[in-house]
Amino acid sequence: MRWKVLVSAPYMQPVVERFRPFFVENSIEIVVPKVRERLEEEELLELIADIDGVICGDDRFTKKVLKKAKKLKVVAKWGTGIDSIDQEEAAKLNIAVCNTQNAFSDPVADSVLGYILSFARQIPWVTRDMQSGKWQKRGGVALAERSLGIIGVGNIGKAVVRRAVSFGMKVLGTDIAKVDPVFAQETGIEMVAKDDLLKNADFVSLNCDLNLTSLHLIGPLEFSLMKPEAFLINTARGPIVNEKALIKALQEGKIAGAALDVFEDEPLVKDSPLRKMDNCLLAPHNANSSPRAWDLVHKNTLNNLVRELKARSK
Repeated sequence: MRWKVLVSAPYMQPVVERFRPFFVENSIEIVVPKVRERLEEEELLELIADIDGVICGDDRFTKKVLKKAKKLKVVAKWGTGIDSIDQEEAAKLNIAVCNTQNAFSDPVADSVLGYILSFARQIPWVTRDMQSGKWQKRGGVALAERSLGIIGVGNIGKAVVRRAVSFGMKVLGTDIAKVDPVFAQETGIEMVAKDDLLKNADFVSLNCDLNLTSLHLIGPLEFSLMKPEAFLINTARGPIVNEKALIKALQEGKIAGAALDVFEDEPLVKDSPLRKMDNCLLAPHNANSSPRAWDLVHKNTLNNLVRELKARSK
């Protein structure tokens, strides 16, 4: 049996020829469309009608797209987050949705700590001073003097906790799920209500999933609760933060700064005020960068794809 597979994952596309023998061996014809960051609904509607399987990134697999995909058997997500896929509709249509759990915990947690250290030690700003010819000392703080609040203590959140406590930070956490008491005892994390975390943390790291309960979880009210010297770090999903409210909070000095790897709309528009703010550290959805992790996800995604194609073609 032959299958037609859409490869739209931005991390898979550049290396797709590396896996050509795998596709040939499994009788798979691949379609590789031009993708900048993700495919939107209208783009998928033009491509999906005769597709048996997909290797996707954060493409918008809405109800409308899935209903048009009459031959679709599996959506194999390259990565972990599947919030862009209508999972309820996929289940109704007997379309498998697969991902790789815990794929990027280490690189994302490293990125969070990198941002915290950058703000605490003022590394980007003293570098800019030196490059511009200035010899200007800036105040910094030791991490052991500061507290970290983690919203979402799942796999990535736990990895951040372990790194933070090794620097001597006090760590607060909040989550809708109960945290393993053994982990809490080992790390000393104090689980508190979200509002208490926002009021007391010097750094706030978002490490939760995007779902109906976390959409715009951080908005005007939350920024009003944070310390004016506090920093927000988002390496999770852009829509968890109300971006307009964040920009206003930064402009008005309600918080000291932000580090953002993700945005409400990606790529971030060129005229975004965030690009011009000196107290912002920005990255192009890149916190998962790790050759070893990428290779694991390549292989697992391909295995998920073929397993479900075979299982649903009997």
